[in-house]
Amino acid sequence: MPNSASPATAPKRRPIVPVAIAVVVIALLGFFGYRAMTPAGTVPAATFTLLSGEKVSTGDLKGKVYLINFWATSCATCVKEMPDMIRTYQQFKDKGLDFVAVAMNYDPPMYVANYAKTRALPFKVAMDSDGSAAKAFGNVQLTPTTFVVDKNGKILKRYVGEPEWDALHKLLDGALASAA
Repeated sequence: MPNSASPATAPKRRPIVPVAIAVVVIALLGFFGYRAMTPAGTVPAATFTLLSGEKVSTGDLKGKVYLINFWATSCATCVKEMPDMIRTYQQFKDKGLDFVAVAMNYDPPMYVANYAKTRALPFKVAMDSDGSAAKAFGNVQLTPTTFVVDKNGKILKRYVGEPEWDALHKLLDGALASAA
C-alpha cells in the first residue's frame, strides 16, 4: 500500500513572499544603518595599500580634491575608461588633483601590478586585498565605481560606470578652484 500522508499530516510549505520581504527589510536596515553611521556625503575612513606597500588613508588626503576609482583588470568598462582616467589626472594634477585607483579584492595582484606597469599608470594604484575599502565606501561591488571627493572630505559625486567626461571635468574645475 503506497505511503500517502493525509492533508492534515502533510508537511506545510511556507510561503516565499514573507521570507523575501524579510530579506529586503534586513537589507534596507543594513543600508540605512550604514548611512546613519557615516554623515551623508562624507568620505568614509579607509586605508589603501599601494602596490609599493605604502599606505594612504582618506585622512591623509584631506585638504585635497581626489578621485577614488574602484576597478578590476577583468572589467571591460574599467579597461576602456582607464586612458580617459589617465588624461583626466594629467589634465588636473598640477591644479592639485590626487587619484587612487583601487583594484578589487578578487583581482590577482600580479595582474594589477602588470597592468599598472604596462599602462604606465601615473597615479596611486592600490590593492583592496581584504575588501575593507570597498566595504567602507558602501560595499562597492560594481566596477568601475568612482568617487569625487572635495578638499573638506565631502563626496561630491559617485559614478557607477564610466563618467560623463565633460561633466566630471567641470566638477573637478569647480572643486579645485574652491577654498578648503
